[in-house]
Formats: sequence, C-alpha cells, structure tokens
Amino acid sequence: MTAPSRRSHPPALETPLIRITSFALALAVAGSLLVTGCSRAADDPAFGAKVRAYLLAHPEVIEEAAQKLQENKDAQAAEKTKVALKSDRQSLERDPRDFVANPGGRITVTEFYDYRCPHCINAAPAVMKIIHDNPDVRFVFKELPIFGAISEHAAREAIAIKDAGGDYLGFYKTLMATHGLDDAMVDRIAKTYGVDPAKAQQGPLRAAADAQLADAHKLAGELDVEGTPTFIIGDTVVPGEDMDAVRDAIAKARASQKAS
Repeated sequence: MTAPSRRSHPPALETPLIRITSFALALAVAGSLLVTGCSRAADDPAFGAKVRAYLLAHPEVIEEAAQKLQENKDAQAAEKTKVALKSDRQSLERDPRDFVANPGGRITVTEFYDYRCPHCINAAPAVMKIIHDNPDVRFVFKELPIFGAISEHAAREAIAIKDAGGDYLGFYKTLMATHGLDDAMVDRIAKTYGVDPAKAQQGPLRAAADAQLADAHKLAGELDVEGTPTFIIGDTVVPGEDMDAVRDAIAKARASQKAS
C-alpha cells in the first residue's frame, strides 16, 4: 500500500491531477521517442514501424525515459527555486505583514500553511515546540489558503489579530486543534481573541488582507511551492509535514552560522 502524501493540495485537484499528469507524461515520453526519428520515419515508414514495434515489445523503455524526464524537470524546478529564493528573500522572510515568532532569532524558518490542511494540522504541535525550544529561530507564518473560501475567511481573521497586536499564536493553535472549521466557527473563535469578524471580512481590512494573500500566492508560485505545508530554511525547501527534515535543516543552518 502506498503511503499517503504528506503534502496537501486543494482536494479537487489532488488524485486526478496526479493520474492525469502521469498519463500525460507517458504520452509525452512516447511521443518524444517517436519524434526523435520523426523526419526519418516520415520518409521511411518501415523505420517508424520498427520503433513502434520495439516500444511495444519493451514498454519499460518508456518508463525509464519518463523517470529520466521527471528527474530533469525536478532538477530544473530546483534550480528555478534556488534563483527565486535569492531574488524573493525579502518577501519570504521580512514581509512586515506576516506574523513572526521569536523575531530576534538568527535562523529563519518560513512556513506556507492553511488552517484546513490536514498535514498542516499534524505539523502544528511540532511547529509550536520548535518555536518554544529554539529562541534563536525566527518563525515566519505565511498564510496560504488553498482549501477555498473558509480557509480564506480564517486567514483574514488571523491577519486582523496580528494587525491588532493580539494573540496570533493562540489563534493559530486553536484553529489547528479545531476540527470541521466553518465560517461561523472561525468567527466565534476570533471574537475570543478580540477581533470583530464583520470588520475583518469587509471594507479596508478585507482589502488589505486579500492583497496580502494574493502576494503570498504569487510568491508561492515563484518559489514553486505546490502545496501546504511547505517550510523554507535558508535555501532548503521541505515540502510536507516532514518535521525531522525541518529540524535537521535548522541544525545545519545553526552549525553553518557557528562555522562562519
């Protein structure tokens, strides 16, 4: 049995997208193999028939080529992210609109997350422990609602709490520990943290929050962040709830700082 993904995408896109992408990749690989001899095959039907017969007799060649193609795409994506990290570092780590725990820390961790993402929910206790146990770690909370209107609703009220100087971490912990969130539930929780939900969801407060969320989505696209949670520590990107990898990246960043 295949282990479940530790990274969330919008529910409507997850499994079908993976299947469609795999099928499309196989078709692309098969097409590219045939195109390699395309001009010759056009002039020599026998050659094209031989290529087709060989692929039918050895379908594993397509699988090997698909794997190699995916490796090349992954390498290109990693290089793109590396370049983007350099140019987007300020937006990633120093956007004054984001809530930051341990603001005086020398090591920065940024998390893209959604309050309704099951993997973000699973990671939340470990996130809080990292913040508590590592005062040298600046932890940047990057709101990235990908699960629809309820997630956007929750993100706006979290931003309102941050802007009002309220207990953002308390709100984060409470939402992550509350199952079956809907707008009414988010509003009730927000009120206990001193926020007027009506003001957060309309007028200038909503416009400012929506602009912040739009910028976060744009940044995620530039960094090739495909799902939540995604953690970024320096140039290390950790997709999913792999908190061991997050802690390891923090330890490496700390060791690198000491060495320098």
